[in-house]
Amino acid sequence: MSATPQLRPFSRLASIDTYRGFVMFLMMAEVLRLCTVSAALPDSGFWRFLCHHQSHVQWVGCSLHDLIQPSFSFLVGVALPFSIANRRARGQTFGTMSRHAAARALILILLGLFLNSSHPRRVTWEFQDTLTQIGLGYGFVFLLGFRPARDTWIALGVILASYWLAFALYPAPGPNFDYAQAGVSPSWLKEYGVSGFAAHWQKNSHLAWAFDTWFLNLFPRQAPFTGYSNGLATLNFIPLVGTMILGLVAGRVLRDDRPPWEKVHWFAVAGGIGLTGGWLLGALGVCPVAKPIWTPSWVLYSGGWCFLLLAVFYVLVDIWDQKKLMFPLIVIGMNSIAAYCIAHLYSAFAFNSLRRIFGWEAFRLFGDAFEHLIYGAVILLGYWAVLFVMYRRKVFLRI
Repeated sequence: MSATPQLRPFSRLASIDTYRGFVMFLMMAEVLRLCTVSAALPDSGFWRFLCHHQSHVQWVGCSLHDLIQPSFSFLVGVALPFSIANRRARGQTFGTMSRHAAARALILILLGLFLNSSHPRRVTWEFQDTLTQIGLGYGFVFLLGFRPARDTWIALGVILASYWLAFALYPAPGPNFDYAQAGVSPSWLKEYGVSGFAAHWQKNSHLAWAFDTWFLNLFPRQAPFTGYSNGLATLNFIPLVGTMILGLVAGRVLRDDRPPWEKVHWFAVAGGIGLTGGWLLGALGVCPVAKPIWTPSWVLYSGGWCFLLLAVFYVLVDIWDQKKLMFPLIVIGMNSIAAYCIAHLYSAFAFNSLRRIFGWEAFRLFGDAFEHLIYGAVILLGYWAVLFVMYRRKVFLRI
């Protein structure tokens, strides 16, 4: 395997931690339950807007909440050139780094399985969790980290084109397809479903769904698997590799010698191309922009947003030096795995504990509509306090 030229020693960029912290904040902020406030105030467009962006779209489209997983995956790729340079500077061989990458991928898969099994409190053999998906694709992206830029772009093109072709060649659901058996209601199809050529990517009736109905039923289950209610799929990790590759490209741009504002310009152009390309593929009916099954058009569209968000944080933190302003996000971003686990494991526990200790009345100061929001704000502050203590004591959960 030919290696890229020797990289400069590792230099941590606060903008990466800030962006990662922003993403984890969005995840932890689910405890604010903005949609509960919106439901209590149905005439308020402001709360309806916030609810929309704290929820996933049903199938085609994008909300701010939908950008959490692609951003987190994108940042895995961004950090990779820095990690490789750091390990090379410490004299690690390719073999040593490969073993570490394999171990990291395995830990991510197992941690994802654990978190996925924590709420039903039984082993749930499902592989749609963000960490598991990253773990399944990480090894391939790691190897690309040692290849020239040309190979990286070729790999991205092959992955997206091949995945699109595989779905396009798989038979679209016919008029007699049993959507009810796959967990898709007629009302959902009427409001959110796709038609025409895009039906090759219809919820729970496509290639990745067919794979899951075979693969996931190989594991012990309480009931046969017929499809996820949200339409996710195990094979999402394949196009998700494309998202991490875009991050790898961005990380290389951050590490090269071009002036900072040229990097910002590069990210802005790349973001515009990604957004336009992904949107056009969806608008022309070639491939819907569907996050639940990580379509190739979604890789481009969400990748465009990731480039633009990275540019914003790079300008704010590394060019304008607003680290003090972004400090709360940096605290979260430097312990993103801990933040991810906290958000998954302790939200229900924290909410119920506060309710038992203080009761409901203590949080109805601003009216019944906001009681869940106030509870959530207290919990969110507690999450950050834990991460701040870990930051001050230099305790960082890393894989």
